[in-house]
Amino acid sequence: FNYRYFETEGGNWWFGGGQDITPSYLVQEDMKHFHSTLKNVCDKHDKDFYPKFKSWADEYYYIKHRGETRGLGGIFFDDLNDRTPEKIFNFCKDAVMSVPDAYVPIIEKHKNDAFTAEEKEWQQLRRGRYAEFNLVYDRGTIFGLKTGGRTESILMSLPETARWEYCHQPAPGSPEAVILDAFKNPSKYNFAA
Repeated sequence: FNYRYFETEGGNWWFGGGQDITPSYLVQEDMKHFHSTLKNVCDKHDKDFYPKFKSWADEYYYIKHRGETRGLGGIFFDDLNDRTPEKIFNFCKDAVMSVPDAYVPIIEKHKNDAFTAEEKEWQQLRRGRYAEFNLVYDRGTIFGLKTGGRTESILMSLPETARWEYCHQPAPGSPEAVILDAFKNPSKYNFAA
């Protein structure tokens, strides 16, 4: 998650940010919980926020060279200055405060799950996709590296370990194929319903 405020010396200002989720396997009730939490926060401030910011997240977190998203969405916005700074700041504060509610129940539910070596390999492949997105497309990473930011700080969001395999395709009908379909076709899935 990342929410931020920008202001230029010339007096221009805007908010940007969002949060998304990048599971290795699709657990429908977890995604419904996550997206419903975000929708509730958005709806408190503007009923149009969730559909608008969810769509923006699906577009922003899209890995063009793979034809898939890095995860199962969330919310994302940038250049937001269509109402008073106080109103947008209150939305951002509520969104930040929703982070534990959105993630912790899912972590608690799965923190002791057993996993196979093959499932760990799939997780590593998905972490590779996360790294690809961050290094190739993420606006914050690109901006920081191009403007001489602190490299280590910029790259701290990358996973510690990741994996790539040449032309890897999951077995048809496997749990990996199911979630890959969600990454490739996010509009088919309405987790907040």
